[in-house]
Amino acid sequence: MSVTAPKGFVANGVACGIKPGGRPDLSLVATADARPVAAAAVFTTNLATAAPVQVSRRHLAVTGGRAAAVVLNSGNANAATGSVGLAASERMCALVAESLGCRPDEVLVCSTGLIGIPLPMAPIEGGVPVLVAGRAADGGTRAAEAILTTDTCRKEVLVPGDGWTVAGMAKGAAMLDPNMATMLAVLTTDADVDPAVLRDELAAAVAASFNRITVDGATSTNDTVIILASGAAGAADPTAFRTALHEACAGLALQMVADAEGATKLVRVQVAGARSDAEAAAAARKVASSLLVKCSLYGKDPYWGRVVSELGSAGVGFDPDLVSVAYGGVEVCREGVACEHDSAALDALMERREIVLAADLGLGNGSAEIVSADLTHAYVDENMTTS
Repeated sequence: MSVTAPKGFVANGVACGIKPGGRPDLSLVATADARPVAAAAVFTTNLATAAPVQVSRRHLAVTGGRAAAVVLNSGNANAATGSVGLAASERMCALVAESLGCRPDEVLVCSTGLIGIPLPMAPIEGGVPVLVAGRAADGGTRAAEAILTTDTCRKEVLVPGDGWTVAGMAKGAAMLDPNMATMLAVLTTDADVDPAVLRDELAAAVAASFNRITVDGATSTNDTVIILASGAAGAADPTAFRTALHEACAGLALQMVADAEGATKLVRVQVAGARSDAEAAAAARKVASSLLVKCSLYGKDPYWGRVVSELGSAGVGFDPDLVSVAYGGVEVCREGVACEHDSAALDALMERREIVLAADLGLGNGSAEIVSADLTHAYVDENMTTS
């Protein structure tokens, strides 16, 4: 299930000393022969863009969408660090390139962790040669471990195709909101895909997955999703590849929400009956991001009035006399007012780990889903100090 499952890739993860306590904090995914292959990426829309995002974006532009490796560190975001931070990200790429035997601009770089603190380069200078020397086809698990921050588990995915494979790893547990999240993801495939096509397909897959989740409404400075295509398995059917890539991204996105900081519930907010899919998505996001709704879900309280209120303020078509709301298929609001329902069945549904919160606006055929989590005391405990 690791990121090295597709043919032509190796990986590794080590503890170099960025994090205290000897925890893994330096990760690598690379082509087995250290030669550049088709590559594409989607980055954060946050204008407070971290140094590694700026460097990776520049490297992809210089190479025309090709890369031989991705180096990632956790424990420090290298964001809001100015020219010193840019130099540090470039140095990470140069160190990896020197050990691999490729060009520095053929290496992409990602960082995650604390913002506004200079990236300590001494541990990285010593760690990269060890990281690269230990790369192997069975190193995917180590690589996935080394990118975690407040995550409680690895996020990995594997989607087989017709003689080819899409696989990936990710991290993310908070600051999750479009576009993307405090998240890093590296995907690999052995399908032969042109860089321009790869870029378009990745952008579409991200829009339908990582951009359809939210935990806390915060957009990170470092969000990055990268895909490398070795081509070792030959050409893939375009539709089948698109489907597999969407499935891989959706799988990683769901794993992130399920591991959201302090969360006790994964919530699928589904809106139907909107005037368009875009309006349905806006309405679903408004409900999914509502702190009041999140608190109700944590309290196992199907307080549908908060849902209706959020729908009415979402800036989309809305008629209070047409809206309905249901939890797990149990309708609690019909035509804008409370309706009779099985209270015992509803109580049982609210105990579940995964809940579907559905609303119908009664105005059209538009529909969308946003995946979210509840808001708990544990989330506040995690984030009330620098983390």
